[in-house]
Amino acid sequence: MNSNSVIFIMGVSGVGKSTIGNLLAEKLEIPFFDGDDYHPEANILKMSNKEPLTDEDRQPWLLRLNSLAKKELATHSCIIGCSALKQVYRDILSKEIEHQTIWIHLQGTFEEIMERLSKRSDHFMPAELLKSQFDTLQESDVSIDIDINFTPNEIVHLIMDALGTP
Repeated sequence: MNSNSVIFIMGVSGVGKSTIGNLLAEKLEIPFFDGDDYHPEANILKMSNKEPLTDEDRQPWLLRLNSLAKKELATHSCIIGCSALKQVYRDILSKEIEHQTIWIHLQGTFEEIMERLSKRSDHFMPAELLKSQFDTLQESDVSIDIDINFTPNEIVHLIMDALGTP
């Protein structure tokens, strides 16, 4: 990472985007932004009611995260944790900053992630919506794919190796 970049950490809910994003940001000494913090209230309410979001629901959220990325890139690199399940979402997120965008895809099986979600009580997205996220997920051709079956510190080390940072 020689110039300013935005690292999007993507994956379904429960893969550890926030945990890994915070740890990686600390190591790289750049800010981390949790995409969940930028959802419109209507999206949070919908997910809290166990309703999956539509592409239309996601549009203002994705545009908000793209604006955040552009603003941050003007002065420094950053990390944004965001599900980014479809290629069309990733296209919106990286619009006009494609050459400064790095994708990290945290991956695990449905069973592994469902187990994690069932232990989580402080999140607005219920475990029941995990299947809809897996159904929506489109693999990326350009992401650095990382298996979640490592410790958070090991995952950060794998990412840093892939990025070529010491």
